[in-house]
Amino acid sequence: MKKYLNYSLGYAIAAMAGGVFYREFTKLYGFSGATALGKVHAHLFVLGMVGFLLVALFADRLDLEQGKSFRAFLCFYNIGVPLTAVMLAARGVTQVLGMSLSRGADAAISGIAGIGHIFTGVGLILLLVSLRKAAQAK
Repeated sequence: MKKYLNYSLGYAIAAMAGGVFYREFTKLYGFSGATALGKVHAHLFVLGMVGFLLVALFADRLDLEQGKSFRAFLCFYNIGVPLTAVMLAARGVTQVLGMSLSRGADAAISGIAGIGHIFTGVGLILLLVSLRKAAQAK
């Protein structure tokens, strides 16, 4: 359980840093519109901090750590969520700076963010499978 609380704390710190960066970066450049940079904070708080708080609660009640699907969840999820957040930040910075990206660079940012979302989604499905197996074994 302690490991998942530590993950949660790490994601909370990253979420706060993302929020502060969003606020200060947009203020520095006088940007007042909507940007993907504003979504970094929420993604990290909900998917990271809240997600691992829930995992910690389930891990305390169920024997999750023994399953292969749970170990795969940890791998996919902890790659997917940060990758998604980093690419949201990259997209947001380009929006705030008003950069005109080439079609290739624009597609690369979108594609890598999409891979992050896919990894996160696969991780969530693996978590649900793990919870189901652990609940059936209990």
